[in-house]
Amino acid sequence: MQARLVAVLGRDYTGQNCSVARTLELIGERWTLLILRDAFLGVTRFEQFQQRLKLAPNILTKRLRTLTDAGILERRRYQERPQRHEYVLTDAGRDLFPVLVGLMRWGDTYLAPNGPPAVARHAGCGGGIDATGRCERCGEPLGADDVEWHYGPGSTKGVGPMPRPPTTGVAAS
Repeated sequence: MQARLVAVLGRDYTGQNCSVARTLELIGERWTLLILRDAFLGVTRFEQFQQRLKLAPNILTKRLRTLTDAGILERRRYQERPQRHEYVLTDAGRDLFPVLVGLMRWGDTYLAPNGPPAVARHAGCGGGIDATGRCERCGEPLGADDVEWHYGPGSTKGVGPMPRPPTTGVAAS
């Protein structure tokens, strides 16, 4: 059945005049969404993405290149010798925050029987984040830089604040 669907739908969305299809073409691959998730959690370095995702280096390289070519991540040098780069969210990348929050909340509601594994809270007032990216307590629209991440009741690591990766984190472009 799946092979038949691929034959009918094709392997990409080329030729469709649809913003959803164009977006899926760019970020719809599962590793890409997980890379973005980790970028919102503060991961910026290739080795950290690879360690967290257990992803083959060639696949990670390809996905990071797609995201940088599309202007969602920016590749920045942080070391000269040997030359090393980090990947930080651009304005366009940070604008995907409500999309990821919406996916997370849907998964928390329908696919997390023990509760959310991760919870994002407004750093300003401690309120939760609704599906549109607003603080449930104060109503302020929130971006990635406005939240603190915590382990939720469905986490296998207990509850409480998540440590940020030891890098520069999510940086403005």
